[in-house]
Amino acid sequence: MTQLKELQVGDAFEGLYLIKQADVRQTRAGKSYLAMVFQDRTGQIAGNLWDADDYMVETFTKGKVVYMRAVKELYQGTPQVNKIYLRLPENTEPNDPKDFKPKSVVNEKELRDYIQKVIFKIENATWNRIVRYIFKKYDKAFFEYPAAKTNHHAFEGGLSYHTATMAQLAEKICEVYPMLDESLMLAGILLHDMAKVIEFSGPENTTYTLKGNLIGHIVLIDEEVSEAVRELDLDNDKEDVTILRHVLLAHHGLREYGSPVRPQIMEAEVIHQIDMMDASIMMMGTALNQVGTGEMTPRIFALDNRNFYKPNFDQK
Repeated sequence: MTQLKELQVGDAFEGLYLIKQADVRQTRAGKSYLAMVFQDRTGQIAGNLWDADDYMVETFTKGKVVYMRAVKELYQGTPQVNKIYLRLPENTEPNDPKDFKPKSVVNEKELRDYIQKVIFKIENATWNRIVRYIFKKYDKAFFEYPAAKTNHHAFEGGLSYHTATMAQLAEKICEVYPMLDESLMLAGILLHDMAKVIEFSGPENTTYTLKGNLIGHIVLIDEEVSEAVRELDLDNDKEDVTILRHVLLAHHGLREYGSPVRPQIMEAEVIHQIDMMDASIMMMGTALNQVGTGEMTPRIFALDNRNFYKPNFDQK
């Protein structure tokens, strides 16, 4: 099988690949086609399956392994596959989706050890108790779930990995800017995306749950904190409880991005910026890892639909 990362523009190839995405769309002429993303352990690439009939729409769905014959081309500087022929695997051909997913960068034991160290650094007793209560409740899911459905850290264990890298950034930033309250920074970061274990269906073929669609993880984590406050018999009117809730409710930065309030505490603003930076670096890194030097990545919708160039830094 030809690995996606090894393909050069103009290469005709064939092999077995996982369908990561398959959305039914319409051409201007009203004909159906499938906007698809294919994946193997080395990367992913998009392509359109034109003139998609009912059989194709029902058969070639997200999460299935398919045999593909196609050509790698460039469209407006972005790599894609064209002239696509698809069929389902036959006889003894591999068909387990797990065999076509990138190896996880997550070492769960190392992440668990680090997260525990971070929790010990939260000196404020109220925040520490709330964090421990919620982590005990969602421990297993936290280390299994992705941090997103399609954008950043959209892989098994991505939620804990994203949280840990954000915490590492926060620790360094607090060294440079000691006026920041490190306990609040770490408590906010550990909990900011925790409710994605409620928002998402799970690590495999991730979709949004009903609560995920209708409420969202920002409001859901605020509910979890309120429940923890009640169960731990804490005073919900204390300033430190309100401050922690504010940090969590404001972590998307803008109302149009889902935050009910904008950051009005310095730590809340910094957490938002750390979150944006970590997510952006992961999205750019993932896209750049799938193209060769001198090529542009596919457009990244979450980064203002921009694509990025991969320079050859080894040139003399």
